[in-house]
Amino acid sequence: MELSIPFMLVFTIVYVAGMLVGLWKVFEKAGAAGWKALVPVYNLIVWLKVLERPLWWLVFLAIPYFNIFMIYLMVWKTYRRFGKTSYLWLLPATCFPCVAFPYLGFSKKETFFAPSELPKLELGVFSRRELSAKEAKAFPEGRKTKGREWTDAIIYAVVAAHLIRTFLFEFYKIPTSSMESTLMVGDYLCVSKTAYGPRVPQTFLAFPFVHHTLPLTKHHKSYTECLRLPYLRMLGSTSLKRNDAVVFNYPDGDTVILQRQNESYYGVLRALERAYANPREYAGRYYQCDGVLHTYSELFNRYGWDNFSGKAREVLKAEYDVVARPSDKRENYIKRCVGMPGDELLIAKGVLYVNGKPAYKPEYQQFSYLIYNNGVGLSPKVRQQLNINEEDFQSGEGMDFACLHAAQVDALRNMRNVVEIQCLLDADTVPDPDIFPYDARYGWNRDCFGPLRIPQKGETVALNDSTICLYRRIIKNYEGHDLQERNGKILIDGKEADTYTFAQDYYWMMGDNRHNSADSRYWGFVPEDHIAGKASFVWLSLDKYKAWGDGKIRWKRMFRSVK
Repeated sequence: MELSIPFMLVFTIVYVAGMLVGLWKVFEKAGAAGWKALVPVYNLIVWLKVLERPLWWLVFLAIPYFNIFMIYLMVWKTYRRFGKTSYLWLLPATCFPCVAFPYLGFSKKETFFAPSELPKLELGVFSRRELSAKEAKAFPEGRKTKGREWTDAIIYAVVAAHLIRTFLFEFYKIPTSSMESTLMVGDYLCVSKTAYGPRVPQTFLAFPFVHHTLPLTKHHKSYTECLRLPYLRMLGSTSLKRNDAVVFNYPDGDTVILQRQNESYYGVLRALERAYANPREYAGRYYQCDGVLHTYSELFNRYGWDNFSGKAREVLKAEYDVVARPSDKRENYIKRCVGMPGDELLIAKGVLYVNGKPAYKPEYQQFSYLIYNNGVGLSPKVRQQLNINEEDFQSGEGMDFACLHAAQVDALRNMRNVVEIQCLLDADTVPDPDIFPYDARYGWNRDCFGPLRIPQKGETVALNDSTICLYRRIIKNYEGHDLQERNGKILIDGKEADTYTFAQDYYWMMGDNRHNSADSRYWGFVPEDHIAGKASFVWLSLDKYKAWGDGKIRWKRMFRSVK
């Protein structure tokens, strides 16, 4: 069930009103004037005084997003003043203080204990016999045990860390070479959630600190979709700009195949459809499943070599576990935002143009090269000196394959054993069926692509047989409309349509390692609601090809900002 925007507006009003009304009565029980709860900022000062907390806490309350953590801390401290120590109370009451505060304030059964008494009680200054009947009922355990103190600390730390991870910043590890050498495999990245404004969690009923799969399991979901919030984003410290390094949820990952390392279902389906269209050609080709290589002939032998409409879909359904994921639980990707809403993008012979002008070129932008040699290939020592990415390097007879940036290419040209260096650019006459929008009429590939205009919120485009392939996923998957194509007609929500107006902005993302990056060229536009944060800095970098005593830690990369 997904909540609508009007519902959320009403819920927010009720939530805030409940908090303020409840705080009014709590102030009165604490001996302060209740009306002070309605005065912005001043109510925080009074609240701190009631809790006997220092006024310098106001500094943290003034810091955007961090103040969320502080408010919850004050909520917990308030519950403690009423003797509420049971987790059966604390956990639901922390989620819904709009209900808990009015109850504590209005109930005649609940007593606000003096702030000076509670610390004494927890330190064991009072014995059980010295407590009044009401106090004994409120604090049945008397002094906290060490176990309880540790449990309280752990639960609060989990809540605090979850809030920080959701609203402030999050750490990621770079697993692939798509952003080499700007970001290297083994870099540990700090991503700012406040830069573009943190998203309110849409799938908020989830196991903390994991993304979409439960710990110690391969395929079990870590969340439930029984209740989902609409897309809402808080104010950010900046706006997304062209050429930012951006973390986002993988758009094509709304449906994935678990045994294929969370590969896009659509990409695997297209590949299998081509294989069934040419079974003899594909029989000896390989694909990977659960880390093991298999040939297509194995698949054909199990399900038959004959091809018919829908055969590939039937095979995938029988062979794999196919899972649909909500937008905020799709895989996290990091790429460079090279195209903004409304931009026109073109790639010609590997050169990117935006709005007719050559685009910004990252300092370490890489392409694939063949390095012909005189019989002596690039040694591990040379590769380490030039910082050549081992993840993509391959050695062959008389030649090596590597992904290189311009400075590395220049250095290699001066080496005696290097005969020639050839950049592997795709010709404009060779279309790639895996390149967006997967239509032979466009005939694009990774190095010859476009021109293509990036959708902008409020912009209206024409829909017809040749353009629907560009916007099909936007209309159906990203903006949630019922899209049908019948007898040459396009139906949106049951009505025939020849135009469409976009409901949100879209972006175009590309990796700095241009020939080894699964990016927008392969799956199209990135919706605004998929944007998670901005890459800030590398706080740790480990080279998996080196031992701890042999330079495993890349010290020069630590605390290096991402440009």
